[in-house]
Amino acid sequence: MKDLKHLIYFENLLDEANNELCQQAKAEGMHPIGYTCYHMPEVVLNVDNCFSVRLRAPKTGTFDIASYYMSNYTCEYCRALVERAIEGGYNFLDAIAGVDACAEMNRCMENIEILAVPDMPEKKMFVTHCDIPYKVTDYTLKHYVVQIRNRFLNVLAETYGVDTSDKALRKAVKEHNEVCDIITEIGEMRKMDNPPITGYEFHVLCLVTYCCPKAKILPYLKETLKEIKKRKPDPQPWYRARVAIVGSEIDDLDMTRMVEQAGAFIVSDRFCFGSTPGRARIELNDEEDVLTQICAHYLKTTQCPRYMSQEKIQERRDFSDYLAKEYKAEGIIYEAMKFCDFWAFERTLVSHIMNEEYGWPVLSIDRPYMARTSGQLRTRLQAFVESLEIKQIQKAAKEG
Repeated sequence: MKDLKHLIYFENLLDEANNELCQQAKAEGMHPIGYTCYHMPEVVLNVDNCFSVRLRAPKTGTFDIASYYMSNYTCEYCRALVERAIEGGYNFLDAIAGVDACAEMNRCMENIEILAVPDMPEKKMFVTHCDIPYKVTDYTLKHYVVQIRNRFLNVLAETYGVDTSDKALRKAVKEHNEVCDIITEIGEMRKMDNPPITGYEFHVLCLVTYCCPKAKILPYLKETLKEIKKRKPDPQPWYRARVAIVGSEIDDLDMTRMVEQAGAFIVSDRFCFGSTPGRARIELNDEEDVLTQICAHYLKTTQCPRYMSQEKIQERRDFSDYLAKEYKAEGIIYEAMKFCDFWAFERTLVSHIMNEEYGWPVLSIDRPYMARTSGQLRTRLQAFVESLEIKQIQKAAKEG
C-alpha cells in the first residue's frame, strides 16, 4: 500500500513528550497537563485552555536512577516515567494529574513530585492525586466525582484561572468525541479481510491523539481519514494471521511493529493507550450533572484488572471474547508489563481461561517497557503466528 501522507510526521511527534504540537499550544498560552491513567478522565484535562498529554518515555535506555529510588522489581513503565522526569523530559508541563490506581504508580508520582518538580521552571506547577474507587456503585461514583472536582478541577481553576464550568466541560466532551469518532471509524476498517490500514499505523494514529492537543491534531486526523477511505490495499492481504492484543500499557511502537513483522495483523487493541475503551464516545444528556456523567463513563467502561468484583472480572473476559470475534481474530495475545501487579495476575489466569473455556489460541507474554531489544519475545511471536497458520491449514483441510 502507498504510505500514509502524515505517518512519518506522526511518528516524529511520538519521539518526544514535548512534541511540536505541544510546543505550539503552549506558546499560544495553553496549559499542558500530564497524566498516566484512564481513571484520570482525559476529557476534564482538556477543559477551557488546557490540553492533556498522556505521559510516555520514548527511546528509554536504562532505569538506573529510577531503580535507585524504586527498586528493580517495580513496573518498568513507572520507572521509565521517573527516569524521564528526573532528566527534565516533563519540564514543559504545567501540572501532573495522578490517580491512586496502583501502589507502583503512586510511588512513581511521589518520586516525580519530590525529585523532579522542584527543578521544573513553572513555579505554579502542581502534582495532584485522586483516589479512585474499586467498585462501580452509586456511592463510589459520588466519591469519584468529588475527588475529580476537589483535587483537580478546583485546583486547576485556583492556580491558572481555568474555566471548569459545565459549559466548558461539555465543549471539551464535544471535541473529545470528534477525535473518538475518527479513530473509531478508522478502527472499524480492521474488520475487513484486506483492510486499507495496518495495526501499526492504527497504533500510531491512536497514540498521537493521547499525546497531542486535540485541536491541533484534529485537522491531520480528518485528512488521514479521507486518505484511508480512498487508499487501495494490495491485491492480497499482507498478513499471515489476525490477532487481538489485551493487556497493560503499550506506547512503544517497536512492540506493535515487532508483532506485525512476525506476520500478525493487530485487529484489536484492548490495552492501555489503545482505542478500546479509550476512544469510545462520551454520551451526555441535559438532565444530569455533567461531571457525574463523565466520571460514570470512565468508571463503567474501564477494563482495568484493578477491579476485582466478579462482575467486572467476567465483563473483561466477555469483552475480550467479543472484540476477538467482532474483528475476526484468530488468536489473542495477552501481555503484561514487567512487574505490573494487576496485569500479571490477570494475564496468568485469564490466558488459560480464554483458551480452555472460550476456545481461543492464546499467547501469554511478560514484556519489557521497550521491546526492541527482546529477541526472545520476537521468537515467541513468530512461533505463535506459525501455530495459527497451522490451525488455519488444519481447519481448511477438515472443511475440504
